[in-house]
Amino acid sequence: MLDPEDNLELPPIPSKRYFTIGEVSELCGVKPHVLRYWEQEFPQLKPVKRRGNRRYYQRHDVMLIRQIRSLLYVDGFTISGARNKLVVENDLSDPSQRSAVIQQLIQELEDVLALLGPRKA
Repeated sequence: MLDPEDNLELPPIPSKRYFTIGEVSELCGVKPHVLRYWEQEFPQLKPVKRRGNRRYYQRHDVMLIRQIRSLLYVDGFTISGARNKLVVENDLSDPSQRSAVIQQLIQELEDVLALLGPRKA
């Protein structure tokens, strides 16, 4: 079960080039040991490691961590399910794949419009 504090809005990401694991932990509402575990589970998450094997995350890493957190804690995905969803979302570079996703989105939007009924002027 989630803590009520997890429902609070996350703080804005400062305009810095690199963030330490402690800073990312606060920005994303996730403990450092969870971030280290997610690095093993999600191949897209690769912070820069410098002297002493210290991790330095970039802005795109922080955004990815927030996306992973949302998939796991809000949407209820398993680790495997979240990993697969991220792979599918990031695999839209293939034009045929992109076209299929767009067609699916159009169909879903048309279904929603049909559920809402005719528009009133």
